[in-house]
Amino acid sequence: MSSTDKITVVEVGPRDGFQPIGPFIPTETKIALIEELYKAGIRRMEATAFVSAKAVPQMADAVDILTACNRFGDLDVQVLVPSARYADQALAAGAMHLSFVLSVSEKHNMNNVRRTTADSLAEFAQTAKALPSDTKIRLNLATSFDCPFDGAVSPQRVLEVVEGLAAASANAEIALCDTTGRTTPDAVSYLCREVLTRFPGRNWAFHGHDTYGLGAANVLAAIDAGFTVVDASFGGLGGCPFAPGATGNVATEDVVWTLHKMGIDTGISLEALLDASVQAAALPGASAGGRVRAALRGAQPCAGMEVA
Repeated sequence: MSSTDKITVVEVGPRDGFQPIGPFIPTETKIALIEELYKAGIRRMEATAFVSAKAVPQMADAVDILTACNRFGDLDVQVLVPSARYADQALAAGAMHLSFVLSVSEKHNMNNVRRTTADSLAEFAQTAKALPSDTKIRLNLATSFDCPFDGAVSPQRVLEVVEGLAAASANAEIALCDTTGRTTPDAVSYLCREVLTRFPGRNWAFHGHDTYGLGAANVLAAIDAGFTVVDASFGGLGGCPFAPGATGNVATEDVVWTLHKMGIDTGISLEALLDASVQAAALPGASAGGRVRAALRGAQPCAGMEVA
């Protein structure tokens, strides 16, 4: 891993981080936090999700969030969609980068989107084929390492699913997701190297959670294997409502601090990011994580923005 490498950190807090919070976060507060992240140098963000407002009430303001984000001309705004129907809604609202989700594990896919993995793959293929030429798509491949219902997922199963995804879209970025946060760096390294070898020329990303405190280590394993795009959530917010026991995503500030210490460029100001992370951690109902925020800011009170 060269110190001259540029790593793209995708900020997923406004979607993955906010999603499990019970009290509805005012839309104005969400937009203000997104602006803080943008000021910190974040240039790629999963900002919201087009999903059932009944199932995920926190995402009910997706159109307003997307509209606000699109005002930043150089911000690459991903929006999560679980099906072709919601993809159509997102495109109609002005989305230019879709983040489709399906699970390697059948049980998790049924709990998450109420369909089989094969059905989700067919919908992904349908969505990818119908996309306008100027619209990007990512595939979040959930439970790539571990399933909350069935335990460890075999790399061979993941490779079989990726084979179908590769056939469905030549241009989609595929994110290997440690949905439960129960994988380890050796497993991340192995699978990342396997997909890079077997599917050359594709774009890859890694998405990790920090359930057992290995989030940053797993990110480094993915980068060392050759990945240059990693997801993280400011304040360590997150957790999947369909993955019992999973805690928040690896904290963006933990990833940025680590990479900067290693001489690896992210284009993100750690100090400005910490300002946003302190505010995110103070959101009512939030379950924050990570270590760098506490180490550098301690019990410093949140200042400068009302969060409720």
